[in-house]
Amino acid sequence: MINTKVNICGVELKNPVMTASGTFGSGREFSDFIDLNRLGAVVVKGVAAVPWKGNPAPRIAEVYGGMLNSVGLQNPGVDWFIENDIPFLRQFDTKIIVNVCGHSVEEYENVVRKLRGQDIDMLELNISCPNVSEGGMSFGTDPKMAENVVSAVKKLADKPLIVKLTPNVTDITEIAKAAVAGGADALSLINTLTGMKIDIYRRKPVLQRKIGGMSGPAVKPVAVRMVYQVCKAVDVPVIGMGGISNAEDALEFIMAGATGVSLGTANFIDPEASVKTVRGIEEYMRKYKVSSLDEIRGIIE
Repeated sequence: MINTKVNICGVELKNPVMTASGTFGSGREFSDFIDLNRLGAVVVKGVAAVPWKGNPAPRIAEVYGGMLNSVGLQNPGVDWFIENDIPFLRQFDTKIIVNVCGHSVEEYENVVRKLRGQDIDMLELNISCPNVSEGGMSFGTDPKMAENVVSAVKKLADKPLIVKLTPNVTDITEIAKAAVAGGADALSLINTLTGMKIDIYRRKPVLQRKIGGMSGPAVKPVAVRMVYQVCKAVDVPVIGMGGISNAEDALEFIMAGATGVSLGTANFIDPEASVKTVRGIEEYMRKYKVSSLDEIRGIIE
């Protein structure tokens, strides 16, 4: 008998597998291909206080080992999300995690205020957003800034608060500690690495905004390393992501210490990647007689 359940901040998931924000929308597109009931949680695309148009095209490019994106967190805003996406997701036996984005502390606060009392399970704070009042610096690249925005949001949140960390820093553990100091109940990492691709025949960057976020299999070793370091540095649950394509990848993150795992870019390659990962973890547990994921979590000293 195997038990795939995990507990993140008092919220019990039937298994550790969820979707990475920005790659799954609200699940509508994928519900034609997979059974959303099989997922531990759906982490929806970033939700802002008002609709965001996103960046001009071209904003996605394939690269060796993954992809670059500069979508710009396009979304219809929190009011639309509450009215349309929450009722849709509540049809399924899965947890709802809402990714919150903003260009200022006030924008983050406005989203979280509107989500108070709504039928969701957790919040995920995207601190990789550019802080317009600080000249565009990401909230998540400066420990003090990270702690301040987390603290402000935590005061308003009525659900457990996950903070999503950017890898584009010198020491990921310093940002992790700052987020926990600000009140983070859990952490998720990594967000995309910054990258660039040039079309040598057009002699121009492939992306309209030149630089984008790189994700996919090539970033996985970096992500596993950062998750391992963060799990050793802080005492809150960690959700690992970054290049996970299958159960073997997911189990690496769990052995590094992660409580949950998220699949992102893999969804674009194979819409069934997330549920295949669930099945793969179950098969691994049966084959190697692992009755609970607690037995293998964080076994790498």
